[in-house]
Order: sequence, then C-alpha cells, then structure tokens
Amino acid sequence: MSKLDITRRTVLKGTALGGAALAAPMIFTKKSWAYTNEPTGGSVILGFNVPQTGAYADEGADELRAYELAVEHINGEGDGGMLNTFSSKELKGDGINGKKVEFVTGDTQTKSDAARASAKRMIEKDGAVMITGGSSSGVAVAVQGLCQEVGVIFMAGLTHSNDTTGKDKRANGFRHFFNTEMSGAALAPVLKNAFGEDRVAYHLTADYNWGWSQEGSIKKYTEELGWQTEAAVRTPLGAGDFSQYITPVLNSDADVLVLNHYGRDMVNSLTQAVQFGLRDKQANGKDFAVVVPLYSRLMAQGAGENVKGIFGSTNWHWSLQDEGSKAFVKSFGQKYGFPPSQAAHTCYCQALLYADACQRAGTFRPSEVGAALEGFTFDGLGNGPTEYRAEDHQCFKDVLVVKGKENPDSKFDVLEVVEVTPRSQVEYPADLLGGELGPYNDGA
Repeated sequence: MSKLDITRRTVLKGTALGGAALAAPMIFTKKSWAYTNEPTGGSVILGFNVPQTGAYADEGADELRAYELAVEHINGEGDGGMLNTFSSKELKGDGINGKKVEFVTGDTQTKSDAARASAKRMIEKDGAVMITGGSSSGVAVAVQGLCQEVGVIFMAGLTHSNDTTGKDKRANGFRHFFNTEMSGAALAPVLKNAFGEDRVAYHLTADYNWGWSQEGSIKKYTEELGWQTEAAVRTPLGAGDFSQYITPVLNSDADVLVLNHYGRDMVNSLTQAVQFGLRDKQANGKDFAVVVPLYSRLMAQGAGENVKGIFGSTNWHWSLQDEGSKAFVKSFGQKYGFPPSQAAHTCYCQALLYADACQRAGTFRPSEVGAALEGFTFDGLGNGPTEYRAEDHQCFKDVLVVKGKENPDSKFDVLEVVEVTPRSQVEYPADLLGGELGPYNDGA
C-alpha cells in the first residue's frame, strides 16, 4: 500500500463501523473538527490496561512497570532509556507535542468484558487519548474493537494470537509483539534439528483464541516437517491443576508434549508434567520431549529447573547485547532491581512508538497518528531493524528461539537464545491471516 493510498483511507465519524450514517464519507481539513479526547490543556492522558489480577497478573505487573518508565523518559526524567538509541529523534524529553504525559490504569483481569469496561472508563471518564496493554489475545481483540468504535488508538501489549492483526485487525489498532505464525515458522526447524522428523505430538491448549492460534501454527509447521499430531486437548484458562489433562498423555502414543499455555498456567502445567515423569519417559524408542512455544522470563523463572533444555520462542530477551536492549535493561534494572520481561519490553516500545508517531504527526488525531505508524521503519528498540507493516499494522522483525538454560548464573538467567530467526523466514503475505483493517475512526 502506498502512502497516497494510506492517506486516502476513509475516516469514520461518531458511530461504530458499519453504521447507516457512514454512507457518505466526508473530507475535512486538518483541525477542522474535534476528535475523541482531544487534549486542550498542558497534559495528555494515556490509559494502561493490564492484568493486575488473574493468571497473567505477573506479566501485567511488569507491563505497568515498563509503562511508568516510558512515561518518565518521554517527560524527560531518568536516563532516557531507549530514547537514546531509538533511530527516530523526534521526542525531546518534553512530553508529546509539548504536553506532559499523565496516565491512568485499569485491571483487565484477563477477561474480555472486564478489559472493555476498564478501557471504556479510562476513555470516557478519564479522557485517555490512547489505550495500551493486555497479556491476553482475547482481551486485545476485545479492547481493540472498543477503541475502533469510540475513536482512539489501541497500541496492543502482549498479544500473540494471529487474530489481533489477522481476522480481527482494525485500523485503530497496532501490534509490536510477534504472533503465532512467526513462532511456528521460527521454532519448527529448530525442533526438527533437535528431535528429528519422526515425532508424535500431544497438545494441551489454553481454550481461547491465543491457544487455538498457537496450537494451529505449531501443528501447521511441524506437520509440514513430518510430525504427526496425536491429540489436541483444550484446557480452561487459570485451571491451576492440570493433572487430569497430563495423565492421558502418559497413556498415549505421543513422544512430544506441546504446552500451549502462558503465564501461571504454563508454570503449573510444565511443573506437573515434570512431576508426572514426562521428562524422563521413553516413548517410541526416543527420549520424550516437552515444548513451550511461547516463553517469557517470568514464566521460566516461575517454573525453575523444570525449564532446563525446553525450547520455545520469545519476542525479546534481556540478555541481548544490542545498544537498545542494554539501555532498556539498565534503566529498568536501576528503577526496579531486576531485568525486564518481554512483556515489559513490548509495552515500553509501544509507548515510545505512539509518542513518536504523535510527535511526527504533530497531533493526537487517530487517523494522522496511524498514518505516521503505517509503514514506519525504525531501529534501536531492541529487536533490530523493524517495520510497522501498513497493510495489517503488524511489526516485522527477527524472532528469537530460546531454551531453558542448563547452568544459569542467577535466578533471572533462566533462558538462553539459541537462534535468531531472520525476518525473511517468518514474514508472510498480508492477506494470509484474513480480516480487513477498514477505515480509521477519529470519534467525536
């Protein structure tokens, strides 16, 4: 899509997508009409919507830490973090467009209805001009839809399902985090090299759209390499006790267990799988293997020694030695006393990317901020050269394959990067995952 095509995209006014009042699109000149929560004073309010309770609360706490750090840096406090390494130099440490950044928070509870309610409150009562956060793709899709309806930008936090920038993508929504399609493409060749082509997999899958998406991508790419799928069993989010799901694995013909779980669910299911003896089991003449397709440092730390040697993928890791990663780890560590998670990293990046887009656009109007993000290429934020693809608002960058470290140097040193999969190996056509962005909505 060309820049001309992008700027011609119709802007919705005042009603949700598809409303009858939208039959005759109108063209306006800049600043000729208001938009949702247009800042009028000396500050601008951002809404940080994270899981503060529930199965993903640990991730949410780290996201909130990162957002607070990003606000400090945007406002010119602290050491500047990745603003010093970010390839764009538009932000000067004096807020955004001359306005000090303030923020409000909400608890998604890792529930779509609760997340929409907290986002709605921040928009309608607190005046948030942008919503960001979340550690669940179900939440991300729900809140992204709300932001599209009311006319604010949604900068997705930790959301890994294909749906967020696939069938459920929206013009007002943007994702920095990678997705399950990329995890499958990066992880499958490593699994083939480690375990061979003749394998039988048993999937335990979180029963919501991220889990379904993750299961589908791993099946797709491993089956292309010759693996068979014995079974794929859905498990409820926040189950706690997974023993009833692990017992049948012992009696199956599988020699690989794929845990499509995240957060505390992954910690519990992996710990119980090890307790049930799966790591020491022999099946089909092979050593039994366990795979965790999506890792985070917080999860790995929670699972302790159970993660040793277990492969997975991740969006970023604090051990990376590029200048951006080192700057972020230093700032975060000085403030909080420990290294950041991938959730913290992607949320910090999203805050900076939104602020930078507003600064480059010279406004907080969603359609113009979106145009500044579409097709934007940048570096210095810890993932190497990255592009916000215009056609689906998905960031494309290299993907990390990691495994649990056999001999960690500290309680935080639990994962090691075993391969940096280049962007060219994980990129896919924009229409592969379906959906339509539709037009921007600037709201009221």
